[in-house]
Amino acid sequence: MDIGFLGLGRMGQAMAANLVKAGHTVRVWNRSPEAANGIEGATRVATAAEAFRGDAAITMLADDAALRSVIVEGGLLDGAERPAVHVSMSTVAVALARELAPIHERAGVAYVAAPVFGRPEAAANAALNIVAAGDDAAITKVQPLLDAMGAKTWRFGSEPSAANAVKLAGNFMIVSAIEAMGEASAFAEGHGVSKAALLDLLTNTLFASPVYKGYGALIAEDRYEPPGFTLRLGAKDIRLVLAAAEGAGVPMPFASVLRDNLIDAISHGDGERDFAALATVAARRSGQS
Repeated sequence: MDIGFLGLGRMGQAMAANLVKAGHTVRVWNRSPEAANGIEGATRVATAAEAFRGDAAITMLADDAALRSVIVEGGLLDGAERPAVHVSMSTVAVALARELAPIHERAGVAYVAAPVFGRPEAAANAALNIVAAGDDAAITKVQPLLDAMGAKTWRFGSEPSAANAVKLAGNFMIVSAIEAMGEASAFAEGHGVSKAALLDLLTNTLFASPVYKGYGALIAEDRYEPPGFTLRLGAKDIRLVLAAAEGAGVPMPFASVLRDNLIDAISHGDGERDFAALATVAARRSGQS
């Protein structure tokens, strides 16, 4: 397939590279052009418009503001050449997804929301779990692209915003797990028990799942750099969770606690460290660091 890929952060670079490996013709664009240098076999283009055409265009942009700036304010949906399908793989607000769907429909471009679960190493190994929602025929059309980037695609109906709601629900649970491990670790160390020993036990027995094992290992080793996913981006996601919860009239009191603890971590200089650094908040409050 002839595709464009917009947004080449650590996740986007790996995802675009896997599309090239799968034999697709890939045009890549990023605001910082040097990000495209390491994607062998892809064609670097100078403007977003050159990428936003073909059989499909995939966006993996940082946040709501970036997606809106490039796609809507950048006038890409008004261009002479437009893709058949736009696959938005960023973690963005439910409200933005609801806004984008009719705009794409008026432009004659199918809109598929397909955010992902997985850190950069999963992206590099084409092992992402992809949450897709939108027109069923459009998802089927781009399924070969999703298969090249992920281990499995989970479909959640015809309304694109549903995929974003699922992604935010999952991210809320991930942050909750990190917070729980941080508090449990501080509790154990307060009683003379090594957090590494505690997390080794729990993440290999009661909580033997990828999130607990992966983030638990980082917490046990105090290994927060280099970041696979920054704490600042995690804070952005919790803000999106709270906004979507308010919009649906759903109280999420623990999400508010997580937001405040993330602000605490950022205020102490941890914003660009790995997401797992949220665990340092409980340790610092208990006088352990």
